Amino acid sequence: MSILRHLLLAILLALSPAAAFAMGSNDPAPAANRPVDPNFTEGRKAIDAKDFAAAIPLFQAVVAKDDRNADAFNWLGYALRNQGDYEKAFIAYNKALEIDPKHRGAHEYIGEAYLKTNQPDKAEEHLKRLSSLCTFGCAEYTELKNKIAAYRAAKPS
Repeated sequence: MSILRHLLLAILLALSPAAAFAMGSNDPAPAANRPVDPNFTEGRKAIDAKDFAAAIPLFQAVVAKDDRNADAFNWLGYALRNQGDYEKAFIAYNKALEIDPKHRGAHEYIGEAYLKTNQPDKAEEHLKRLSSLCTFGCAEYTELKNKIAAYRAAKPS
């Protein structure tokens, strides 16, 4: 039995990096292959403090320097959405998904933005995409699923 456990552990460890890559980026930090931008770090601190107005120009500065940073576009969209600027939030989320179509955070957050703008069918599309990205389930899928259910329960048919 011990050999079987070791073999299973070795297989899981070997697959872990590939599985993480296949699921797409959702790390709150920038991609490992790019240097950490101080504006990104400060933007995350502003997000954590729920100071979305302060986060917006910080993430705008990041994407102005690195227009391929899906994580920065995702957080920019998050800050814009929480400030009520859905039009610009959708632009940022769509840019994040253009860069990284498997970005789980962007799928969750754009789905939430669609709920805020009374477009639950579009939110469902992103839930389906998360379902395919999260083979064994993930927090982003569960969160969006619960928010869609709550939206539907609150809206009369």
